[in-house]
Amino acid sequence: MAFSLTWLPAVLLEAGLKVAEVPGWQSRGRAEMGTVLGAMVHHTVGPRDGNMPSLRTLINGRSDLPGPLAQLGLGRDGTWYVIAAGRANHAGDGEWQGVRTGNSKFIGIECENTGRTDDVPWPPVQMLALRQGVAALLRHAGRGAEWCMGHREYALPRGRKPDPLFDMAGFRGELAATLAAGLPPLSPIPAVEPTVLQVSGGPTVAPRPTLRRGSAGPMVVALQQALGIEPADGLFGAHTEAAVRRAQRSRGLVPDGIVGPKSWASLSG
Repeated sequence: MAFSLTWLPAVLLEAGLKVAEVPGWQSRGRAEMGTVLGAMVHHTVGPRDGNMPSLRTLINGRSDLPGPLAQLGLGRDGTWYVIAAGRANHAGDGEWQGVRTGNSKFIGIECENTGRTDDVPWPPVQMLALRQGVAALLRHAGRGAEWCMGHREYALPRGRKPDPLFDMAGFRGELAATLAAGLPPLSPIPAVEPTVLQVSGGPTVAPRPTLRRGSAGPMVVALQQALGIEPADGLFGAHTEAAVRRAQRSRGLVPDGIVGPKSWASLSG
């Protein structure tokens, strides 16, 4: 049975964000959600290395708390992982804006971070993705920036939780500006570095743009040639997306079907 938050990937993708759907997310949850009123930000207290090393724990839970532990995970590179479409065990006892039923009213977002004071500031690409992603969620819910809170702000008794370790009031100010700007997003998630691709039988191609389903043109032809897709028709449809996901998975990349700098670099190797 699919739960109600099946709109999560589309809303994040529309905001220009990188999204990876965790298999089985549509039917994962403790129960059905209520009306979504906002989003709660957490940090994972996971390992220092890796993009989203806490993902398995967020899916399956811990010995003292069954999963899922959030609907969404946010990797260090700005990738949003869609974990669950139903209710998650993330809020616990607390209150925000008079709401005390956090698990059924607030979407839980677990950002990959050790939770140590020496692990700040967070990567700029992660913070940008967080701001734009939360803005997209609140816009969909018809809510303002005041409906985003940190776990430490919600949790009772006060001081029970420390996360996240950045200024939430300042974050809400930036969030309000992002919401006021509307779509398209205020700014695209930046690429780490430009990459080049040697197309079979042709010259080295200049730095590549990010490609996803719906893209078309000679850049898609180059991608399809690199993947061995025949015919290379220049149309990024379901067949090409499936091939991209397979290639990403085989190379240890996030299998999100989106070809950005890391995927281009891997395909050119």
